Amino acid sequence: MGKKRNKKPLIQALKIEGTASEGKSFGRWNDKIVFTKYTAPGDVVDVQLTKNRSSHAEGNVVAFIEKSDLRVEPFCEHFGTCGGCKWQHLPYDYQLSTKNQQVKDNLTRIGGIPLPEFEEILGAPKTQYYRNKMEFTFSNKRWLTNEQIHSDEEFERRGLGFHIPGAFDKVLDLHNCYLQSKISEAIRLEIKHYALEVKNLSFFDIRDQVGLLRNLMIRSGAEGELMVLIAFFEQSDEIEPLMAHVKSKFPEISSLMYVINDKKNDTLEGLEPICYSGKDHIVEKMENLTFKVSPKSFFQTNSEQALNLYKVVRDFAGLSGSEVVYDLYSGTGTIGLFLSNQSSKIVGVEYVEDAVIKAAENAEINGVKHAEFFAGDMKDLLNADFIAEHGKPDVVITDPPRAGMHEDVINVMLEMESEKIVYVSCNPATQARDLALLHAKYDVERVRPVDMFPQTHHIENVVLLKLRKA
Repeated sequence: MGKKRNKKPLIQALKIEGTASEGKSFGRWNDKIVFTKYTAPGDVVDVQLTKNRSSHAEGNVVAFIEKSDLRVEPFCEHFGTCGGCKWQHLPYDYQLSTKNQQVKDNLTRIGGIPLPEFEEILGAPKTQYYRNKMEFTFSNKRWLTNEQIHSDEEFERRGLGFHIPGAFDKVLDLHNCYLQSKISEAIRLEIKHYALEVKNLSFFDIRDQVGLLRNLMIRSGAEGELMVLIAFFEQSDEIEPLMAHVKSKFPEISSLMYVINDKKNDTLEGLEPICYSGKDHIVEKMENLTFKVSPKSFFQTNSEQALNLYKVVRDFAGLSGSEVVYDLYSGTGTIGLFLSNQSSKIVGVEYVEDAVIKAAENAEINGVKHAEFFAGDMKDLLNADFIAEHGKPDVVITDPPRAGMHEDVINVMLEMESEKIVYVSCNPATQARDLALLHAKYDVERVRPVDMFPQTHHIENVVLLKLRKA
C-alpha cells in the first residue's frame, strides 16, 4: 500500500493575529498556528496550505476577505513576488515596534537572563534608497506569472534582477527597485537594453552553465563615487563594446570593472576583477575616517545607518582613551578603527585573510598606528599566548556572523574577564544563546536595537555586558 498523502486543505476566513519571525504573520486554525506571508494583523484571508504539520502549518493567501486598517499601500510593483522587501504593506513605526518586540522575545525566551529596560530602537533615516550595494543576476529563465505562462503571447525569457525565493534558476526581471539610488536603476536598465535590443547577447543559464552575461554589481560611495562590475561567464569579443558603451553612457562611474567567472557559483572568491576604466576601488567615509572599498570588500550596505550603529557601539563602550580594545570578527576593521581615537590599542581578529589585509590598509590610510589585525579561526587564534602577547583587553567588541560565536570563543572571553563586552548581532536568537553563556560572569547593562534594513524583518541589536564583581 502506498504512503497516505497528508491533505493540505484550504482554510477560509483565517484571522491574522500578529507577526512572527522571518517576516511572516500568523493566525490560529483548529488550535494550530498558521504562518502566512505578506499579511498584517487584522487581515481576514483564505489560505491554501503548503505545509500541514502537527506543530504548525504554512500557506499562501489566495483571497482577502477583509483588509486590516493597519495596512499601507506597497510602493513597489514587484511587492509579493520579489521577496526582498516583505514589509512594505506595514507602516514603518509598526515595523520598528515589531522588531523591537522580536528582540525582546528572543533575549527573554532563549536567553532567560535578567535584562534592563531596552533603550529606544534606532530607526533608519531613510526607508527607501538606503543601500550602497546591489547585486543583480542575468538569466535566460525570467520569472513568468501564471497568466503569462498560460497565455498565447510569447515573452522574452531573458531578464536581469533578483532570484525568486525558492526557485534558484528563476530571476525576476526588475522594472524598478527602491533599494538603491536612481542612478543604479538607470545603469541596470541601460545595460539590459543594450544586451537585448542592441546586441542580442546571451544571458546565463545556471542549470546548463552557458551564456555570456552573468551578474551585475553596483556600489555607491560616500561622495557620489560609483563602482560597476559586470561578471561574464566566458571571454568574448562582445565584452569590450559593452564596457565602452557603459563608460560613454555613464561618465560619472569612477570604477568600471569586469570579471570572468566560469565557476559553479556567483561569488568573486578566487577571481581577479579587471579595471576597465577609473580606479579599482571607491571611497567610503565615516566621520574623519576614509575606507577603500574594492569589489570584494565587505562594507555595511546601509552607510548612513552604519554610522549610527557604530555611534551606539562607541557610546556603549564608554572609552576614555587608555583602553586596550579587542575587535572580534573585525572584517575590514571598520568598528575597531571607528573606536581608535578613544583607545590606546586596537587588536582585530578575523577569519577571512583578505579582509584582514584590507583592515591593515584602512588603518594605514587613516594613520592609525596603534591598530593590528590578525587572520585565523577565532577559536584557535584567541588563546592565552595571543592574549599575553597583545595585552589583556579592557573592552571586547564582538560582531559575529548570524550563527553567533563558537562556545570555545565564549569560554576564552569568560577567562579574559574584560571589564566590558559590546556584542553587536544581526541575529538576536543566537545572540540570546551566547548571552546566556556569558551570564556566568557578565550582566547585561544596556540593550538597543538598530534598524539597518527598513521594509524587511532584519534587525541589528547592540548589547553592553559588564563583568560582575566578585
